[in-house]
Amino acid sequence: MANSIQIQLASFERLLVIMNELREQCPWDKKQTLRSLRHLTIEETYELGDAILDNNLQEVKKELGDLLLHIVFYAKIGSETNDFDIADVCNEICDKLIHRHPHIYGDVIVKDEEEVKQNWEKLKLKEGKFSVLEGVPKSLPALVKASRIQDKVKGVGFDWDEPHQVWDKVQEELNELQVEVKAGNQDTIEAEFGDVLFSMINYARFLNINPEDALERTNKKFIKRFQYLEGKAGELGKPLMDMTLTEMDVFWNEAKKL
Repeated sequence: MANSIQIQLASFERLLVIMNELREQCPWDKKQTLRSLRHLTIEETYELGDAILDNNLQEVKKELGDLLLHIVFYAKIGSETNDFDIADVCNEICDKLIHRHPHIYGDVIVKDEEEVKQNWEKLKLKEGKFSVLEGVPKSLPALVKASRIQDKVKGVGFDWDEPHQVWDKVQEELNELQVEVKAGNQDTIEAEFGDVLFSMINYARFLNINPEDALERTNKKFIKRFQYLEGKAGELGKPLMDMTLTEMDVFWNEAKKL
């Protein structure tokens, strides 16, 4: 175990040395700022997410390296302005983990994972957080944000008791949506549609399903089937727009079997 940690530390030190060299010698690396790296970090995070969903462990390893580089890069920039360095970053997260896990580093007793999550949110409020929802980034995609919001409020006990209650809420929201669709008011249709999505995301949580992963799985499935359809149309030398839906359905059903 000790030898393994030494190897890992040596690898991390190697990365820090390379980062220093690049920052000093590479024209591109010299120019980067916290803000210029931001969109690249977001892109790398999504690439990691894709690799995880594809269960491509070699790509997961590669993308983790890319993200680690970004963390080291940000810390290097912070050190140049004397605001923080990589040691500060590591110590900050270590201190937080110790403080947020009193059942490991203190005398608190928990019975399960749910109590751990509840204690986590309570500790955050004791640290001066105004709201349990402060930790939800404003720029998150709406679907992911809804899921995180529901997770956060669950941590302080604001939640349904049984899955059937959530499903009843889904049905209620669907009925309200249909009322507004018939009324034809676009603004209220959008509002009710949002309520339906929010309630479905909540139901997914009760089914132990990550709604983002579920939707992306469907996206990938649709893309694969549609590209199969495009390929078959190409073999026939017939543009998709010239095919009937019945003709398309033949190849779509083939794709589903594959």
